[in-house]
Amino acid sequence: MSESRYRKVPSARLSRIAAFGQLAGGVAGGVLAEGARRLARGEAPKLSDLLLTPGNAMRVADQLSRLRGAAMKLGQMISLDAGDVLPRELTEILARLRDNAHFMPPAQLERVLAAEWGAGWRRRFRSFQATPIAAASIGQVHRAVLPDGRVLAIKVQYPGIARSIDADVDNVASLLRMSGLLPATLDVAPLLAEAKRQLHEEADYRREAEMMRRYGALIGDDPRFLLPRPHDDLCSASVLAMDFIDARPVDLLAAAPQDVRDEAMGALLGLTLRELFGFGFMQTDPNFANFRWQPDSRRIVLLDFGAARAVPEATASAYRRLLGAGLAEDRDALRAALLDVGFISAAQLARHGAALDRALDVLIGHLGRPGLFDFADRSFVERVRAEVEQIAADRASWHIPPVDTLFVQRKVSGTALLAIRMKARVPLREMVADAIGAKNDHIAV
Repeated sequence: MSESRYRKVPSARLSRIAAFGQLAGGVAGGVLAEGARRLARGEAPKLSDLLLTPGNAMRVADQLSRLRGAAMKLGQMISLDAGDVLPRELTEILARLRDNAHFMPPAQLERVLAAEWGAGWRRRFRSFQATPIAAASIGQVHRAVLPDGRVLAIKVQYPGIARSIDADVDNVASLLRMSGLLPATLDVAPLLAEAKRQLHEEADYRREAEMMRRYGALIGDDPRFLLPRPHDDLCSASVLAMDFIDARPVDLLAAAPQDVRDEAMGALLGLTLRELFGFGFMQTDPNFANFRWQPDSRRIVLLDFGAARAVPEATASAYRRLLGAGLAEDRDALRAALLDVGFISAAQLARHGAALDRALDVLIGHLGRPGLFDFADRSFVERVRAEVEQIAADRASWHIPPVDTLFVQRKVSGTALLAIRMKARVPLREMVADAIGAKNDHIAV
């Protein structure tokens, strides 16, 4: 294990503020340097072009991975992009945030666990693997064996993370405002308040244990999925002990035969539809590290329930109308449903209705093809992007969708991104029709 992966988590407020200051300074320096280079070539670059460079993306990714906590979590959310919005090179750099957090040094880990379990905590285990098997934004995971031979995964929260959430979210928001990437008229206060609430929930490992139990009860004995059970006697607000389930990273599924990939992604896409329209309860974090794969049993292991939350009936109903309009290939109903669910605003519809209609026509034509839906076919993306860019360029019409819509769409988009990565082919129209109870006359049989 490379020593470079070990770095103490800055838990003091001043040290985290200083790190954000260093990040802002580095990005500003990158902007000045890139601006000078482009001016020397006779170009007149826009500020957004100077900010969204691979060099600045690398600076942001490196610093957020060191800070961890809410700062890194927000970076992970931004990185969940199929390359259809952000430039691909920036997406690839920011994707490092999904699974490349630094580890706590052993001495810091020892102090954290001694504070939770007492000075003699090692006597609770036959063995405890000091090197983490995984590290993410809020905690790192260790493999441990109990005296009776049961194998556990122990998630240990980084020190000071819960206390730093509010300040970290505010600091990231300040960086975005200073960058000029967000219009000054855009009210992000409700989104920031919800981000803080969600991150505080994710930092409460007792809550996550309860969400794990609730989700397990909803899944029941579905043979396609596995998820761990918490071990309450070792759990606290900042330590989560659960079953260790041996499985491989889901990325390795990409090398499996087509039918295996199709089966796995059909299961995951179907699960997302069940969460939205059946369970009324969704694990809203689609980070690829939260899915693992057992090649022999073909089962998908589901992990990390800190972001699990109820789906309001109003949100599910709005999505049901949206998907129903899509199945019916009814552009007017689709436009109304997009407004209803909050993806577009009345101002955008009034000012850019023609561009929106052209984008919808492209999507309807692509999604309405008979047979299996091929996630690897991205032939429609450039045509949709050309229309959407016209709408996005009108910064005065920007708005933020309702928070519940954002969380649901985060899961939907992230699962679709995984299906794209797996080049899956699934009967998507039939699956959606079944999920919303719609009659789908366009399905080819």
